[in-house]
Amino acid sequence: MNRPVRVRALLALAVIALSLYIAVTVPVRLGLDLRGGTQLVLETRSTPAADADSEATDRTLEVLRGRIDGLGVAEPTLVRSGDNRIIVELPGVQDPKRAADVLGRTAQLTFHPVLGIADSTDDASRPLPKRAREHVLPDESGTPLRLGAAALTGEDVKEAAARFDQQGGAGWHVTVDFEGDGRAGWARVTGEAACHPAGDPARRVAIVLDDKVISSPQVDPSVACRTGIREGATQITGSFGPEEARELSLLVNGGALPVPVETVEQRTVGPTLGAQAITASAWAAAIGTALTSLFIIGVYRLMGVLAAVGLACYGLVSYAALAALGATLTLPGLAGFVLAIGMAVDANVLVFERAREEYASRRRPSTRSALTAGFRNAFSAIADSNITTLIAAALLFFLASGPVRGFGVTLGIGVLASMFSALVITRVLAEAAVSRPRVRRRPRLTGIATTGAVRDRLTRRNLRLMRGSRRWLAVSAAALVLAGSGIAVRGIDLGVEFTGGRLIEYATTSPVEPDRVRTALADAGFPRAVVQSSGETGLTVRTDPLTNAEETEVTGTVRDLAGRADKVRDELIGPSLGEELRRGALIALAVALGAQFVYLAARFRWVFGTAAVVALAHDVVILVGVFAWLGRPVDGVFLAALLTVIGYSVNDSVVLFDRVRELTRKSPGVPLPDITDQAIVQTLPRTVNTGIGAAFVLTALAVLGGSSLTDFALALLIGLVVGTYSSVLTAAPVAIRLHHRTQPRQPSGGT
Repeated sequence: MNRPVRVRALLALAVIALSLYIAVTVPVRLGLDLRGGTQLVLETRSTPAADADSEATDRTLEVLRGRIDGLGVAEPTLVRSGDNRIIVELPGVQDPKRAADVLGRTAQLTFHPVLGIADSTDDASRPLPKRAREHVLPDESGTPLRLGAAALTGEDVKEAAARFDQQGGAGWHVTVDFEGDGRAGWARVTGEAACHPAGDPARRVAIVLDDKVISSPQVDPSVACRTGIREGATQITGSFGPEEARELSLLVNGGALPVPVETVEQRTVGPTLGAQAITASAWAAAIGTALTSLFIIGVYRLMGVLAAVGLACYGLVSYAALAALGATLTLPGLAGFVLAIGMAVDANVLVFERAREEYASRRRPSTRSALTAGFRNAFSAIADSNITTLIAAALLFFLASGPVRGFGVTLGIGVLASMFSALVITRVLAEAAVSRPRVRRRPRLTGIATTGAVRDRLTRRNLRLMRGSRRWLAVSAAALVLAGSGIAVRGIDLGVEFTGGRLIEYATTSPVEPDRVRTALADAGFPRAVVQSSGETGLTVRTDPLTNAEETEVTGTVRDLAGRADKVRDELIGPSLGEELRRGALIALAVALGAQFVYLAARFRWVFGTAAVVALAHDVVILVGVFAWLGRPVDGVFLAALLTVIGYSVNDSVVLFDRVRELTRKSPGVPLPDITDQAIVQTLPRTVNTGIGAAFVLTALAVLGGSSLTDFALALLIGLVVGTYSSVLTAAPVAIRLHHRTQPRQPSGGT
């Protein structure tokens, strides 16, 4: 065993051992869509008194963290997003209304001296014109009180607690302890009030929360004038229930938000749906991996067995990488993990097909030397194809948000792990296997001593596809017209993420006709509600943005028809955020195409880069058109699938153009159409075998993945078929036409 082989073997063992240790000791953090809970995206708003800048958002974040700690949520997450947004994740919280109410209230707590009863001509809740430092608010009974300027604020409060006083008759109340200057301030305001006789409204102190008098108690007769309450404590009484008292103490303890906040996005997923998604994806991964492994073994025999072992190592390494990086595994991310299994086969197939070519050409007398040459010659195509996929993953991470960003992280980790498993782990196993005497005596056992059924048929037929390049371009143009007509006739059904609105998914005990629910919701005042079946007994309702009260009415209408209907998913996207996400999706798509062009133009000629990008645009239009004809929603998950199709489709073009470049160097005088036909014959076995392997995984995901992943898997399956076609019969003809147009014309003869 030479030194490079020993180094690769030790590296493979070290990575596998470390990955196994991490997988056993470090759990992967599950996203809310897998473990259940609520995610809120809060946006700070500017007021005349304060700007919602970065500093105000940071202060708001700290106040919200204190309130969430008071809610008692296990493992909450609060992160700032941009200058004025805060993402809050609350695992296990299934009541987003209460969470949003507690987090979104400004909780401006102030203490005011009462100056007297307001005249009937005074406009309550507005500043008096002649006394700017006074204003009028109704007390608990509705009597308008003239209030002086705030003597204390919530910042003077040390601690508040909900108490129940059964003996004193106060019932549930909130005790408030002051600190610092607040103790002297409380003594001063109560001392001034104590100078007025009992029963006089001016003997009262108003406690105001968010411009509402929640309590205005009289100062006890035992308190002396100008002396006040010097203990630095008081209690807020009122008709509080236990929840109201605890919520009020939580708000007071958390402090006041420096600026108001608005909920622009809200997602709630029930734990049942999350558990079902994990189970479904696990089954899809297991069945898809098993079918892919059996197919690879059937095609490549012993090398296929070793590639299947490499797949298992890929799964271990990528899972450990997710855990070590502390990445959050979301539902689209889990789908990306499953998808990368199919993509992990690609590098192995590229190597084995190149090894077959080397052995069949008799340039390599043994399977060992053919395999070594296969790894060396396939490296360029492997690197280029995986880099293009990493570009798509990076765009998902930087330009997308929420679960789709998690998909980008998982896809990127999967690509890197698949390259390591193919180029290091599988290579170590394969080189060790072909070195054994028993295998050397039976070269056909390896699977690389035969050319394969696909290559044999292509060679016998002597394909000349590029002689009819215009015909293939006409077929592609017809497909584009058909897809474009779907977009024009049916329109694009943008999901809630891109339009704003509310999407609620219910699990019903028995099937319910969507038309009945749609009619009932229209009668209830929701004529634009879109109702669809989800699974066997599920139901989804998509509407314009709803308030929590309107959502309660919608849920009540559904339950009147369905009997029991449990909410398993609830998503609310504000219109402004929907427009922003839609704009971001278009930017992501444009940047993806531009980035692919720049990379391909740098690695190849600009002609090939342009042809590959034309094929990608062709795939995008067709995929969107098919979804338009099918009436499927175009949402964030579809965007993840679309960008993945871009990365996946360009892989085929890269492999083909890499071979064209190699053959052109060997035969510089051969016309490009003939070179391209030869490259197609040599690379199509890899394209077919890789496509079939990925199709197994995607089909399992589409069938077993449940309603949440069906559209995702369907988009990828369509993209797989269209991308395989376009890389050969769209990108190659476009490259040939561009090549002919850019070649200088030969001078005509004559004198």
